[in-house]
Amino acid sequence: MANKDRTAATYQRNAFAPSLIAAIALFLAPLLIGGEWFLLIRFIVAILAVIVAWFAFQARHWWWIPVFAAIAVLWNPIFPFAFDGPVWTAAQPVAAVLFLVAGATIRTTRS
Repeated sequence: MANKDRTAATYQRNAFAPSLIAAIALFLAPLLIGGEWFLLIRFIVAILAVIVAWFAFQARHWWWIPVFAAIAVLWNPIFPFAFDGPVWTAAQPVAAVLFLVAGATIRTTRS
């Protein structure tokens, strides 16, 4: 095989991995709502929302910061809101999709 010249990527997606982990947790969350394991989901989502918001700030994608600040507040495990019912269950996959879209679109120039 011939050695082909490869060009390096000019950008990187730092928020992709944390977004993917949070989305997996959020897609599993409806199964765990009301149980002891949902506290772990709250920790994972809140922490990763802050991390993704930081990567959005670094990439100057300002519009994502309020979205993930809201997710961090709503899913916070320290002072949890007593949400339940179909709206809270439906909010889990909606937040997962937001994480996936942000992870795919937040990118910075590689230096």
